[in-house]
Amino acid sequence: MEEKLYYLTIAGIDRYAGPGALRPGMRLIMKKEHTNPYDDEAIRICGPEGTLYGYAANSVHSVCRGTHSAGYLQHLFEETAECIVKFVSEDFAIALMKSE
Repeated sequence: MEEKLYYLTIAGIDRYAGPGALRPGMRLIMKKEHTNPYDDEAIRICGPEGTLYGYAANSVHSVCRGTHSAGYLQHLFEETAECIVKFVSEDFAIALMKSE
């Protein structure tokens, strides 16, 4: 089966991780958050040690052009997946998820 690449926006890094916490090349864990009261498609983005860095963006106002929303990514993995940070801004980051 051919591996597919999906880009996502990590929103809220300024609120959760703080400035400078993310760097390109970091490997992070995407975890579905079924009990999120604000978004039933929420995907937490955490470090391997459990630190919350932000959430996969899921709004037309927060999903960067060329990236996929949390709602789109939901069907691509069971409960957790890995992503790699590619670009970091002050309040969001772009990461790459690989899927088969």
